[in-house]
Amino acid sequence: MSRPAARTDPLRERCAAIAAEEDFLREGGGKAGQDRQHKLGRLFARERIAQLLDKGAPFFEVGLWAAYKMYPQWGNIPAAGSIAGIGNVAGVPCMIIANDATVKAGAFFPQTAKKLIRAQRIGFECNLPIIYLVDSAGVFLPMQDEIFPDEDDFGRIFRNNSVISAAGIPQFAAIMGNCVAGGAYLPVLCDKILMTQGSGLYLAGPSLVKAAIGQVIEAEELGGATMHAEISGTVDFHEKDDSSCLERIRSLVGLLPEAEAAKHAKKPESHAPAKKPDAVYDLISLDGHKPYDTRDLLASIIDADSLDEYKADYGKTLVTSYARIGGRAVGIVASQRLQVRTKKEGIQMGGVIYADSADKAARFIMDCNQTGLPILFFQDVTGFMVGRDAEQSGIIRSGAKLVNAVSNSTVPKITIVVGGSFGAGNYALCGKAYDPNFILAWPHSRYAVMGAAQASDTVFSVLARARERGDKKSTPEELEELRATVKRSYEEQTDIRYGAARGWVDAVIQPHETRDALIRLLGYVSRPTPKARFHMGVVQV
Repeated sequence: MSRPAARTDPLRERCAAIAAEEDFLREGGGKAGQDRQHKLGRLFARERIAQLLDKGAPFFEVGLWAAYKMYPQWGNIPAAGSIAGIGNVAGVPCMIIANDATVKAGAFFPQTAKKLIRAQRIGFECNLPIIYLVDSAGVFLPMQDEIFPDEDDFGRIFRNNSVISAAGIPQFAAIMGNCVAGGAYLPVLCDKILMTQGSGLYLAGPSLVKAAIGQVIEAEELGGATMHAEISGTVDFHEKDDSSCLERIRSLVGLLPEAEAAKHAKKPESHAPAKKPDAVYDLISLDGHKPYDTRDLLASIIDADSLDEYKADYGKTLVTSYARIGGRAVGIVASQRLQVRTKKEGIQMGGVIYADSADKAARFIMDCNQTGLPILFFQDVTGFMVGRDAEQSGIIRSGAKLVNAVSNSTVPKITIVVGGSFGAGNYALCGKAYDPNFILAWPHSRYAVMGAAQASDTVFSVLARARERGDKKSTPEELEELRATVKRSYEEQTDIRYGAARGWVDAVIQPHETRDALIRLLGYVSRPTPKARFHMGVVQV
C-alpha cells in the first residue's frame, strides 16, 4: 500500500501507523503458520489470492480489521482468520473469500461469520461472482454459542449460498484443506466445486465418527478428494494441488459471458481532480477540530470542474451536489465543517445538521433516486442541532424526513467517514444501519453516539451520583480517577479500529487513496442488480 508523503504531522503519522498495523494484520498467523502450510504442500491464503487474481490486478479488501483485539483470552486473531475482497479474475470482478489456515486453523469466530456474511451481501448487491477458497477447521467450539444459532451467525452463510445461487450469481468453491462439520455445506451449495488432493470434506472427522458410532476409518476414505470425485460424486473437479486448482478456477470464470466482454472493453477515458489527492492532509487535523470547507476536500476527489452544487445558498451545513468521479456521475451529500451564516437562521456551526440542511438533503436524495444517481455520503458530523430554537424550527420533523429518505433510497450508496460520525448524524448520513453498499473510514475517524468529552462527563456524573448515594462517600481524588477511567474507556471505543473490528466499517483507507477507491467501488455498485424470484439455484444430485 502506498504511504502519505514524507512530510510529517500528527494526521500523517496516524495514517502511517494505521498502514503499518494493516501490514501486520495481513501476515495472518505469521511465518510459522505459513511454513506449516508449505510443509503440507499448500499455499497460504494470500498466496492463493495472488495466484488467482489477474496479473497486476488490485484487490480491494474488506473486513481486514475484523476481530481486532476482540478475543484476548484466545490470543491474536488477525482479520478474524479470513480474507475477503474484490479483484479481477479473467477480467471479471469477483468477490473472493478465503479462510486463513495460519490463524487457528481457519476456525470460525463470531466475527468471522459476520465478516463472511457481509462479503456475501456485497457480492449479492453488486452482482459479483463469488469464489470461496475453503481451508477451515470449522466453528471455534469454545465460542459455539456466539457463532452457531443467530440470523447473523454461521448458518446464515449457507442460507445466503442458496439465495445467491437462485439469483443466478455464479459461486465457485475450492476445498483446499479442511472442510468439516457444518462448514461442509458451503461448497456443496455452490455452483461448481473443486477439491485438491489431500483435502478433507466431511460432516464429522475420523475422531468424531469413532466417538459417535464406533467406526474406525481413515480420513481419505471418509472424505478425501478421490472418494468424493469417484464414489460420492460430490466434487466436480479433482485437482492435484493448489496451483492446479487456482488455474482451473480462472479457466471456469473465463467461461462467463462477462469475461469475453471484458476482452473487448474500451479503456476508460482519463480524468483528474482539481487538486492532488494528498492535499487533504493540509485540510484535516488529527483531532478533528480544524474547520475546513468541504468543497476543498471534494476538489481532491471528484473530477475537475464537475461540481454542480444543489441549493448552495440554503441549508449550508450540508453540501449537496452533483459531480463526476472518474467520469461517472454521482450525487454527493457532505458535512460542511465551516461555520456558516444564513439570512434566516444567522450563524450555524459546522458539522451540525440543522432543519434547513436536513430538508435540503432529503430533497436531494429524492432527486438522485428519481434520476438513478449513486450517492456518496461524506461524514464529519457531530449530530443534529439541539435547544429551544432548533426544536421550534422542527428539527425532529426535518431529521425524520432525512432519515426516511436515506432509509428508502434504492440507488447505490457509499459512505466515507472522514472525521466524526456521532449520534443521529451517523444515521442521517447513511451509517452502517442504513445499508450502504460500502462504508469506508479514514484512520483518524471517530464513531460513537456522542463525543468523548460529552459522553465521559455524562457517564461520570451518573456513576458519581450512584457512589454518593452509597454507604461510602468518594474522595475528590477517587472521583477524578473515575472520570479519567471513564474517558479512557470511551476514547478507546470511539477509535475507528474498535468499530472496524466489529464490522461497522468495511475498510479503513488512507485519505489520499479515497478517489481511487471510489472509482473502483462505483464500478462495482453500478453493475446490474440480480433479479430474484422463487426458484431453486444449482443443487447437487
